[in-house]
Amino acid sequence: MKMIRAIIRPDSADEVTDGLSDAGFVSLTKENVFGRGKQKGLTVGTTHYDELPKAMIMLVVEDENVEDVLKIIQYKAYTGNIGDGKIFISPVDDAVTVRTGSHDL
Repeated sequence: MKMIRAIIRPDSADEVTDGLSDAGFVSLTKENVFGRGKQKGLTVGTTHYDELPKAMIMLVVEDENVEDVLKIIQYKAYTGNIGDGKIFISPVDDAVTVRTGSHDL
């Protein structure tokens, strides 16, 4: 299993989560975050914004579904401009349900 973390523009978050849900990937976590990429923020006139608002979407999927999820996120979050986001993929070794203590992989 893999954990996918997508850090995207906040205005794309609902479209991405709707697209994932429509494709059957309904279990996810979404939160508002702040950060910056390689550009080190954004300068508008004389004002520098060190950290920009972003949305982070996290979900765990079977290995065979990773490419499908990546395609959905990339398609729904794409504007073609700097700051569209970044997707991180990590292995998941185990998951434990808090209520039951069962290991659910």
